[in-house]
Amino acid sequence: MSRPPWAHGGRPRHRPTWWPEGEPWPPSGPPSPRAWRQFRGRVVGPAVVFFLALFVFTVGGCTLVFWLTVAAVGQLDLPQDLTALALPVVLVALLLGVLALLAAARAVRRAAAPVASLVDAVERVAEGDFEARVSERGTLEGRRLARAFNAMAARLQADEAQRRSLLADVTHELRTPLTVIQGSLEGLLDSVYPADPGHLTPILDETRVLARLIDDLRTLAEAESGTLALRREPTDVGVLCGEALAAFRPRAQAAGVTLVLEVADDLPLLSVDPVRLREVLANLLANALRYTPAGGQVRLGGRALAGDDVIITVSDTGPGISPEALPHIFDRFYKSPDSRGSGLGLAIAKYLVAAHGGEITAASAPESGTTVTICLPEARNRNGL
Repeated sequence: MSRPPWAHGGRPRHRPTWWPEGEPWPPSGPPSPRAWRQFRGRVVGPAVVFFLALFVFTVGGCTLVFWLTVAAVGQLDLPQDLTALALPVVLVALLLGVLALLAAARAVRRAAAPVASLVDAVERVAEGDFEARVSERGTLEGRRLARAFNAMAARLQADEAQRRSLLADVTHELRTPLTVIQGSLEGLLDSVYPADPGHLTPILDETRVLARLIDDLRTLAEAESGTLALRREPTDVGVLCGEALAAFRPRAQAAGVTLVLEVADDLPLLSVDPVRLREVLANLLANALRYTPAGGQVRLGGRALAGDDVIITVSDTGPGISPEALPHIFDRFYKSPDSRGSGLGLAIAKYLVAAHGGEITAASAPESGTTVTICLPEARNRNGL
C-alpha cells in the first residue's frame, strides 16, 4: 500500500511540539486547518521574525562598518544629505546590535538553566540525596531528559527506602531467636539449669527458626532480583495437592480442624516446579490452620478453566481479615500481632506464583473466613502435554 507524501516515508517520528494534541502523528492525511494554523503560529511566524531581524541586523551592521570606515578615512566626498543620515543609522545599528546580543544572551541563559539545575540535581543524587528533582522545562529534549531523571531518582529513592525497611525488619526478626539462644546458653554455662532435653530443645527450635528465616530471605532476594531458578517438570496438580494436604492432617487433627480436598479429575499436567509449588501450598495451608478455630474447616480445591488456565484455592472458616489489613498481607514482614512467623511466607508465595507466570489473590471479610486463589495461566506444557 502506497503511503502519502506527508507520512514521512512511513517511518514513525516523535510528534512535534507545535502539533495539536488531538491530531494523530504521523498524520494519515493532509493536515487539518487547525494543524496549519498552529504550524503558522508556532513555526512560520517565529521563523519570519527571526529572518527579518537577521536581515535588519545584517544591513545595520554593514552600514555601521561603512560609516565607521568613512569616519576613519575622512577623505570620502559624499553628498551632504547622506552624511546627515550617518549618525541616526549608526545609532539604530548599535541599538539593534545591543538588542540582538541581549536576546542571544537570554536565549543562552534559558537553554543553560535547565542543564545547570540538572547538573545540581545529579550532584545531590551522587551524594545520597534521592529526593532531588528537576522541573520539566525548556526544549522537548530537555523536558524528556528531566522526566527520565525524575523517574530514575524516584526509583532510587524507593529502592533506598525498601533497603532501609528490609534491614530494619531483618534486624528485628533476627534479634528474638538470637536473644533466646544467648539467654539459654548463658544459663547452661552458669549452671542455672541443667543441660537436659527440656532446656536444649528450645535452643534447637530457635536455630531452626533462624535457618528458616535465612532460607526465606535468600528465596525472597532471588525472586525479587529475577534470578530464582525454577526446575519445571510435568506435574499432576491433583496428586501434589493431595500430598500437601496429607502433610497437615496430623496438625489438623490435633487442632480439631477438618481438611477437605476438592480437586477436579480433569486437571492437566502442569509444567511447574513441584517443590516450589508445594512450598506455596504449604504456606497457605499453614496460615489457614493457624487461624481456623476448632470445629472449623480448611478446603483445598483445584479446577481447570477454559483454555489452559488452572485455579487452585485454599479457603478456611476462620475469623477472616480486616479490610484495612487485606491489601497488605502479601507485603514483606507484614503479619498479625499474634503471629510467630517471619512475615515472609505470603510474600514468597506471591513471588513464586509470579515466577510461574501466575497470580495470587486473597478475598476475605471479618467473621467470613479467607480464600486465597492461585491462577496459573497457560499452564499446560506446550511440549505435547
